Amino acid sequence: MFKLFKSVTSTCPSPDSVSTPKSQTPACYEFDTELHTRVAQQVLECYQIAEKHLNLHFPRPEINFKLRGRSAGTAHLQLNKLRFNPVLLAENCDIFLEEVIPHEICHLLAYRLYGKVKPHGKEWQSLMISVFGLEPSTTHSLDTQSVDGKKFEYHCGCGPVKLSIRRHNKVMRGETQYRCRRCKRELTRAAQ
Repeated sequence: MFKLFKSVTSTCPSPDSVSTPKSQTPACYEFDTELHTRVAQQVLECYQIAEKHLNLHFPRPEINFKLRGRSAGTAHLQLNKLRFNPVLLAENCDIFLEEVIPHEICHLLAYRLYGKVKPHGKEWQSLMISVFGLEPSTTHSLDTQSVDGKKFEYHCGCGPVKLSIRRHNKVMRGETQYRCRRCKRELTRAAQ
């Protein structure tokens, strides 16, 4: 049984709901929160849908909720791992269950079926449409204001430009200098 956090609730598919070879056992996930358990249940359901549609069996991925920043989720192909952003999940549960989880699972399925392909290429798009009946959108439209990090104001010929703390720190350490995409002038730090 896969354990990520101390067990409060768990999700294991019933033996009747998943047909697995005798040498493999269904994935079980245990999480501290009901929301994380709902995500794990949706992952299992999506895999069942994909397996029925494709008439193949796929190993269940590891799941964690340690993703930070503006990404809703990521799929780590070689590790067979899904990472989700807990803040964006809490703020957008329905969208996660309906769109983000199938999106990330399609990355893992595409890798299993076709090997290394373009992340949002025709193979991934085909799986999104045929297996889950979803529009193959490459990015989410979630409000990320709550997870946006501190921004630093810089200027160029066009006006003010906001840089992330990571880019700001690179400038401060002298590792790099950024230019405006429009006017091509070097960005300078705004007066504090």
